[in-house]
Amino acid sequence: MFYAAPSSERSSSEMLADKRWESLSFASTLYLRPVLDALLAPTPDLFHDELRLGLQEALVNAAKHGNRLDPQKIVSVRYAKADGYYWWIVSDQGEGFEEPAVCACPSPDSPFVSECGRGLFILNQVFDQVRWSSDGKEVCLAKQVQSSPFNSMISPAFFVKVIESWWRRWSTTSAHGA
Repeated sequence: MFYAAPSSERSSSEMLADKRWESLSFASTLYLRPVLDALLAPTPDLFHDELRLGLQEALVNAAKHGNRLDPQKIVSVRYAKADGYYWWIVSDQGEGFEEPAVCACPSPDSPFVSECGRGLFILNQVFDQVRWSSDGKEVCLAKQVQSSPFNSMISPAFFVKVIESWWRRWSTTSAHGA
């Protein structure tokens, strides 16, 4: 299997080999909260909502479409962080999936019965990289998270308060100046 790293000078096989992978597996189910919580634990809080949506889509696809919700079949996830990326590899025991050549935004009028439905569209919007294995039983997802010295010093809640404060100051000043 080959997964290309987005704009990296190192080959993807080198990057994948260098990672220290964690893993978890679960019987095919749609009760995913504890699985998602475990997968999101190492990621920055600022990205939790977006990543939860994307990972939930990948896990639902594996359990529902891949394994057909057969509780005897397992969904496996390997995950790691390396070189500014968070990586997840989601595998199922289904018959495989053939990735559509183009995954365009579904139109609001059409039901999601096209080759590329809402879930695939979401995966491609949330993650910087979405690569399927040749047999279609595994998807590799990557999300780049820029390191910043502020990440460890400023919480998202504090950042929101600062923005709200600036907004109040600006809106008050704008109202008086008009």
